[in-house]
Amino acid sequence: MKKRVWKLTSVMLLVFMMMTTVGVASSNEDYKPVEKVSNQEAVFINSIEVKDGNVYLNVDPIQWYEGEEANEIFREREQDPEMTEAPNGYYIVNDTEEQVTLRVADDAEVLLQLYDHTGQVEDAEIFWNEAVSLNKFLSAYDKNDIIDMSWFPYHVTVEDGVVVKIIQQYTP
Repeated sequence: MKKRVWKLTSVMLLVFMMMTTVGVASSNEDYKPVEKVSNQEAVFINSIEVKDGNVYLNVDPIQWYEGEEANEIFREREQDPEMTEAPNGYYIVNDTEEQVTLRVADDAEVLLQLYDHTGQVEDAEIFWNEAVSLNKFLSAYDKNDIIDMSWFPYHVTVEDGVVVKIIQQYTP
């Protein structure tokens, strides 16, 4: 858990530095919540494997809260009298680290917010829900010198035991 918190803190610092460098606004107005569907689960992706022509995500399910629900959970768990709201309008709970393996459909829809487009820090920009191929996602996930994609939470939609949609969750 401490490793994941450290990673999340590090990615937030990296994103902040990139936003101030490239001029992207960092206010809550830029935060785009993911539209939730009933068969969608919030996860951290621990690793990705390609085996026998299939892509598998090794994930750790998390609880993702937004808005007033995030504030309520935040107050219950943090009990800091000086902070009464979840920073940036969301709160993540991951009480138990799990390892769940999910197969990804070959034609899975992948929507990314922020990833290494060019290999240049100055080109790192947020593009909301940018549709990319599964192969492009795998390539971006493997490149971690500028943006480490494993630091972000994701929302995965599972149908009949197979991931059909992956949405990267931007965390300001």
